[in-house]
Amino acid sequence: MPVSGMPHHSVSFGLLPIVLACLLATPPSFADDLALQSLGLRARLSEKTLLGDEAPEDFKEYDLSANVALPWESYSTSGWGMGTRLMASAGLLRGAGENALVVSAIPELTLGSQDGRFLLDLGAGGALFSRHRFGTQDYGGPFQFALTLGIGGPLYRQLGLGYRFLHYSDAGVNGSDTTGADFHMIEFRYRY
Repeated sequence: MPVSGMPHHSVSFGLLPIVLACLLATPPSFADDLALQSLGLRARLSEKTLLGDEAPEDFKEYDLSANVALPWESYSTSGWGMGTRLMASAGLLRGAGENALVVSAIPELTLGSQDGRFLLDLGAGGALFSRHRFGTQDYGGPFQFALTLGIGGPLYRQLGLGYRFLHYSDAGVNGSDTTGADFHMIEFRYRY
């Protein structure tokens, strides 16, 4: 049943990032536990749609990301386990001959090796677009919810290679005539 004109799944999708952010928010007493884990450079490989409607425009995205460890983690003596981090990024989104600056902050849950060589992550957060209309596609507004799933492994010493799925959507907040987009990206990262 619609709530305030939005389908039920849009309301629960919209609450997911808020709940996740509250659970992962760092209290001031843990400020010393924050540490830069890695820097990444990403580029879109494909935009095959997995979530939502097919995007009417073709997009390219290039960005730089920084991953900062959050204090909640649990690793075994073997060095494998789970942790939390914040992925912040800034980059260029290009579609229909138009460019936009995109910045995002996404809290993530990570599974893998404690040194970050092998990693699987899942997160939900937010992104800000400097423009939200590209030709016939309207994202709905400058604020977008961002969902991500990534997997990565070592390439050479501190360098790593990975795949990232990234989804932007306003979750129907700005009406039912908006369209998000899915990005399949290659990611090069440098571990600290």
